[in-house]
Amino acid sequence: MEARECWTILKRWWWVALPPAIVIIGIGIATYSPPPIAFTTTIRLSAGIHPSGSATGYPEPTNFDPAYFSWLTSEYFVASLSDWVETGAFARAVSSELASQGVKLPAEAVQSGLVSDYVRSQLILHLSAGSADHVVAIARGAIQVLETQNAAAFPQLGGRNASIIALDEPKAAYAPMSLHSRIDLVLRVVIGLVVGILLALIAHYLDPMLRTRADVEQLPLQVIGQIPHAEDE
Repeated sequence: MEARECWTILKRWWWVALPPAIVIIGIGIATYSPPPIAFTTTIRLSAGIHPSGSATGYPEPTNFDPAYFSWLTSEYFVASLSDWVETGAFARAVSSELASQGVKLPAEAVQSGLVSDYVRSQLILHLSAGSADHVVAIARGAIQVLETQNAAAFPQLGGRNASIIALDEPKAAYAPMSLHSRIDLVLRVVIGLVVGILLALIAHYLDPMLRTRADVEQLPLQVIGQIPHAEDE
């Protein structure tokens, strides 16, 4: 179908396409709400367990390199920390820590804005919240819990906290808008226009009237004459 033919169809059936398009676009604009402002911060932490004879399982002195053992254990440990950080237990511990500092944030709010990852022996925390003060408070509360309460989550430590050191100072920054948030309103308008065009094409397809010479030529009939439009004379 050529573009000129599509334009002819739309001119003929605009009264079918326009009302649904207006309704859908109107509903989309009326129900649209701008994405809320959010703040984010990223914290990297180094974690490890100091090797000892009892920890390695070998009597001291040993031929096993303590430095190698320490680095290897650190890689396994930060992977476990990354999983713990995203649990409800960790969120409740951070919420309790914040409450002791006079900041009231429920555990659900803490957990929903916290994502963890790890690279080698470093734990990476990605935190987000609706205000700059909250995201900084959550970051500091998470660091405090990680540094002082990790033994409670890992019985392998034997009640002794592992060494965890924050490598970054929490600093809030505006969270970038997602692609969906940026084009959401445009998509609503486009959907309304597409629905209207589709309805016009459907109306044209179901129309039994013969309007042009091409419509007649598609039937097993021979065109013997054509009355021109007034403007064609």
